[in-house]
Amino acid sequence: MRPAVLILVVALSGCGGSGSSGSPGIAPSITTEPGDQTVAAGQTATFRVVASGTVPLSYQWQRGGANIAGAKSSSYTTPATTMADNGSQFRVIVSNFAGNSTSNAATLTVTAGAQAPSITQQPADESVTTGQTATFTVVASGAVPLAYQWQKNGSNISAATSASYTTPATVLADSGSRFQVVVSNSVGNVTSTAALLTVTAASSVDMLTYHNNNARTGANLAETTLTPANVNAATFGKVNFFSVDGKVDAQPLYWWQLSIPNQGIHNVLYVATEHDSVYAFDADSGAILWHKSMLGTGETTSDDRNCDQVVPEIGITATPVIDHTKGAHGAIYVVAMSKNGTGYFQRLHALDVATGTELFGGPTDIQASYPGTGASSSGGNVIFDPKQYKERPGLLLLGGIVYTMWASHCDIQPYTGWIIGFDASTLTRTRVLNLTPNGGEGAIWMSDTAAAADGSGNIFLLNGNGTFDPSLDTNRFPSLQDFGNCFLKLSTSSGLAVADYFTMSNTATESGSDTDLGSGGAIVLPDLTDGGGLIKHLALGAGKDAHIYVVDRDDLGKFNASVNNAYQEIAGALSGSIFSMPAYFNNTVYFGPVNQFIKAFSITNAKLSVTPSAHTSNTFGYPGATPSISANGATNAILWAVQNGATAVLHAYDANDISRELYNSNQSAGSRDQFGAGNKFITPTVVHGKVYVGTTNGVAVFGLLP
Repeated sequence: MRPAVLILVVALSGCGGSGSSGSPGIAPSITTEPGDQTVAAGQTATFRVVASGTVPLSYQWQRGGANIAGAKSSSYTTPATTMADNGSQFRVIVSNFAGNSTSNAATLTVTAGAQAPSITQQPADESVTTGQTATFTVVASGAVPLAYQWQKNGSNISAATSASYTTPATVLADSGSRFQVVVSNSVGNVTSTAALLTVTAASSVDMLTYHNNNARTGANLAETTLTPANVNAATFGKVNFFSVDGKVDAQPLYWWQLSIPNQGIHNVLYVATEHDSVYAFDADSGAILWHKSMLGTGETTSDDRNCDQVVPEIGITATPVIDHTKGAHGAIYVVAMSKNGTGYFQRLHALDVATGTELFGGPTDIQASYPGTGASSSGGNVIFDPKQYKERPGLLLLGGIVYTMWASHCDIQPYTGWIIGFDASTLTRTRVLNLTPNGGEGAIWMSDTAAAADGSGNIFLLNGNGTFDPSLDTNRFPSLQDFGNCFLKLSTSSGLAVADYFTMSNTATESGSDTDLGSGGAIVLPDLTDGGGLIKHLALGAGKDAHIYVVDRDDLGKFNASVNNAYQEIAGALSGSIFSMPAYFNNTVYFGPVNQFIKAFSITNAKLSVTPSAHTSNTFGYPGATPSISANGATNAILWAVQNGATAVLHAYDANDISRELYNSNQSAGSRDQFGAGNKFITPTVVHGKVYVGTTNGVAVFGLLP
């Protein structure tokens, strides 16, 4: 019998897996699809999905069917959108161990709404020379309004809140600075790249004497900022006003980059007033660096001496002069008039340019006598009486001597023609000359201009109406040495003496009718070549008779009762009297007669044109105008002149065609550039991008607008 066999069958179920609980897993199912989104450019968009299924659920968002890196949650937020994102489609794949599910695609619509700022043109690096400004500009797009904040070396610049920023006049310490701008709007902000400013030292341009130089040409040929292209009412105008305590009849002077103890380096503007004050201003900011009174204890300024020429007080009328080399820092020389009761004083001061301190034991009282029997003589000498004179012509510094020249108060007698020189290092009087020692009058007026000098140490001036001796000695000089109404050359090589002269054949008539030469100033021309190839050394000037007189500095012509022996005489060319000084630039001479246009006379073969080559479109009332010239070498030349009146006007013309006016201070709206009533004689100072104009109570400052 065989043994029994037992077969056991076991049935297994659920071998497919059942999760932790042993139940089957549920694949993902999307219950809320991502919705379409519409945003404005610059905004973000967020897509969301809701899904069910066995956890954990995993997510992978896609854009245009491609996975988005890091987008692995139930929602996805885009970066800030741009118009390029418009129409993009976004979906998500949801998965778990039981399967996966892909959402519908949601569409992103981007509209051109508010956009955050975007810089399309970065600020560029700038290189300038000291005294110039630098302008940085950014171009940005985005929802308006856009706001701008410029920064220098990471710090906000006050009031620098436009698309461009112009620095103040630069100094060497600004070199290496970096300028950037933050542009912002309601959506966001963006910061530009930083632009580098490089500042190099400019050639030193100082204005240390009247009309810019001893030749009195009135030209600054190193002006690199002001050009005919930017001198107009849109970009140029009055940028400051430096208030002082009296009239400013003297031309302001300028020292570039002066080191002042405990105050650093400054561009300095020196201003003298009829209230007997001298101011040193920071020429850029207007801060007062120092201010000194020239009055002695118990003194006041002089009264007007019953003359209406300088009113209501007489203090400092003449333009001072500056010597770089004297004292610890340099010296500014000033003549001031004052009084104490019935006593009147004329004094020469030498002030330290950096501190205003009196130098060389000064001031020194101006006193003099000269051999002669003329007006105000005593014991065989004419005597200088301080109350009878005012120092009207600007001071002349020549060969270490400061020359003062004296006008009377109107024609109040007695007076004669004085020139008195002082050692610039000691203030000791070393030179005295009287031009009418045996006659009368013959004072030196020249309408607040100044005597000129050539490179050989000779002085040239126009003397006023007064005694001229028609009886000549063997050298054809007046026998009594009276030189009223003359174009004079003075030698300084050994003392001070008249070396040559010219006067017209009707000189006595002109002096008697007050139509003399002495109302104008003379200038020394550069060497010129005539038609025969000869070098000519010329000077020229004009006075009340409206003639232009050109003299050969090697032979002025002297006196002839029958004919005028000047090198060139252009009779009546000016059509008006001259109470001013001409200017010279690039073979052209510019005159500003009374009640006439400013007239340009060209020079060819060492001769002036007999008629003007050009003239301004407007005329200038009394006293006419003394022009100044600015140019960069022979380019970008501008003629500047001030029109006197109840509302004075600064004019600028293209110096190569003065019929083309570039700017005047009445052009801007709202009287923006006006600076009040004019002084009688105003000579503008043009230097380092600024024009300084003396007024009845300060100095108006013009330049490129910020």
